[in-house]
Amino acid sequence: MEPSSGSRDAGPAVPPVAAVLPAGGSGERLGGATPKQFCALQGRPLVSYTVQAMERIGWISDIIVVVSPENIETMKSIIEKYGHKRVTVVKGGITRHRSIFNGLKVFAENEFSNHLLQKPEVVIIHDAVRPFVEEDILSKVAMAAKEHGAAGAVRPLVSTVIASAADGCLDHSLERARYRASEMPQAFLFDIIYEAYQQCTDYDLDYGTECLHLALKYCKTNAKLIEGTADLWKVTYKRDLYAAESIIKDNLSEQVCVITDVKEMVAQVGSLLHESLQSQIKVEAMSASLSKNASHLQNILSGHCYNFVCVNDKKCAIQETQQLVDVLERSNIPLLYPVVLILVHLDVSENISFSIGMEELTRIKKFARELKKKNILVYGLLIQYK
Repeated sequence: MEPSSGSRDAGPAVPPVAAVLPAGGSGERLGGATPKQFCALQGRPLVSYTVQAMERIGWISDIIVVVSPENIETMKSIIEKYGHKRVTVVKGGITRHRSIFNGLKVFAENEFSNHLLQKPEVVIIHDAVRPFVEEDILSKVAMAAKEHGAAGAVRPLVSTVIASAADGCLDHSLERARYRASEMPQAFLFDIIYEAYQQCTDYDLDYGTECLHLALKYCKTNAKLIEGTADLWKVTYKRDLYAAESIIKDNLSEQVCVITDVKEMVAQVGSLLHESLQSQIKVEAMSASLSKNASHLQNILSGHCYNFVCVNDKKCAIQETQQLVDVLERSNIPLLYPVVLILVHLDVSENISFSIGMEELTRIKKFARELKKKNILVYGLLIQYK
């Protein structure tokens, strides 16, 4: 299996891979009324960031989000609002293992879905409150699961684990170098993990927390352990929400959308700009009229992009850019975080004069002053061709 990003139809055929995201926790340790998976970070629920991390990967065919019964409609509204695709919402159980089992059943039992989804060869299980998972670790655990039957990400222990005696005194401690902390994501051959859940006892379903252990106990499958990265941590306490929001802000500052029209010279400049930027930051390219490509722009905004470069050669550039501003305002994105908008105007007219350039810059300055009041920061660059 060779997972690759991009279109699901691109490249060689990849055996079906699905993801199950348990999101039924109550958030008791967070200490608030809202479960942590639905807490807003930069105005967007935490679970939405995790779903987005999964749906960006073309070789994941289905994403199953398992939530408590009272939060089903909330999750459905999140999917609709942020335009998530390939997502199925499933009612969870009273424990983590029962919720995961329900998530697996949508591929095998009609009662848990309106229709059976295609059974995957490999299923990834990942916590909905671990939003920073990258494709690299997902690919590693998926490929290891195909080879070994099960695989999971691990991290070195930060603290030494000790056991206490009945009287509350130290009994013994574990040699920290020999042990690892089990993290997510984990991946399994579907038939193995589904059989393990079918065979496990009520005690396992009610008190267990480790999926790899079920595969070992009931299917004699020794999981391959994959060293994970530091960003696999789980949002558990309130301080974790602040840390997660800080990371999201940093990530947003490293994303830019380059918008050009379809004219050859303008498209060429946009392409060169895209190539020069993509080695340093994440770049989304869009080559079309804003008025004719509103849906693509809306998808970019749903990913919370806050930086835009608009390249054009039109005298009415500000009027067309106003369309982008209108979409931004309707999305309420500028209310959450400053938006940076760089207007690059290519003047290819033969009658180039200093006064024409100054007129254009004066219009941009006036445009920028108005938008600054709306938390949109506009910068202009005039490039003249002789």
